[in-house]
Amino acid sequence: MQSFTSIPFKAESGLSQVNGVAKFSSAGIVMEFESKLFGLISNGVRDARLATDEIYDIKFKKGLFKLGAKIQIRTKSIAKLSELPNKDGKVTLKIERADFERASEAVSKLQKDMAQTAADLPPLHTPISVLFDESEDETKELTE
Repeated sequence: MQSFTSIPFKAESGLSQVNGVAKFSSAGIVMEFESKLFGLISNGVRDARLATDEIYDIKFKKGLFKLGAKIQIRTKSIAKLSELPNKDGKVTLKIERADFERASEAVSKLQKDMAQTAADLPPLHTPISVLFDESEDETKELTE
């Protein structure tokens, strides 16, 4: 059984055109892509993996009449962006009209999975109010 949703995408990175496939699962996103300089010279096929804990946020932009749909991904670390086709600190995947519904569902499912994972985590720190109680009124002074 296939546990991921595969979405073809296009992107731009400087002078390069990028064609690839993004595979969305509850663990994150795996992108396989080929970058071509001026659309002619290939850098070979590469892949990049983004775990859900490395993703700051992900949005699906609908476009007009399902044209120009995009998936925008922001990461928590700049280091991860160096592996991916990015612009302005975001990875923007352009989606074809035929893949609109699957892309929308994949982003929605990943957002829910990320929210559920965040809700299941323990708090980052213990609130100070829990460390101290108000029993100081009952404390007796020491005598010498």
